[in-house]
Amino acid sequence: MADAPVAPRHSLLILFGWLLLVALVAMTGAFTPPGIWYAELDKPPMTPPDWLFPVAWTTLYLMMAIAAWRVTLRVSAAKRFAVLWPFVAQLAANGLWSILFFGLHWVFVALADLLLLWGLILLTISRYARVSSLAAWLLVPYLAWVGFAGYLNAGIGWLNG
Repeated sequence: MADAPVAPRHSLLILFGWLLLVALVAMTGAFTPPGIWYAELDKPPMTPPDWLFPVAWTTLYLMMAIAAWRVTLRVSAAKRFAVLWPFVAQLAANGLWSILFFGLHWVFVALADLLLLWGLILLTISRYARVSSLAAWLLVPYLAWVGFAGYLNAGIGWLNG
């Protein structure tokens, strides 16, 4: 039946697919490491130590994949695109930020991307909430972290502009 949610036997395959997609986005950070440029920037107050970023992002990416998986299992095929497109769009904006900020050093363009990302996360949360409250709540720490990243991004732009 085309309108049924995903069959349980496909559940782990769906989870693996979301984990793989999220990991591919996470790898944009590996291809655009902070490097000397970032180390030499003046940073705003409350900038976390460098070791915290990969820990936080790994946790958030895992939560994002689990949230997408839960939603995929619970929404009918007919509604899947409408519910999941904001999630995929925010993944693209997420991956683009590393390229803009660390790769190209376009601090203020990266900040604009973060604003778009934040809006797409909000849209994703609102779509997910209709399907799975747990999936929506799994994205709240991500929304908060991206808001904090916006503060850091803006602070770096201001201090080094």
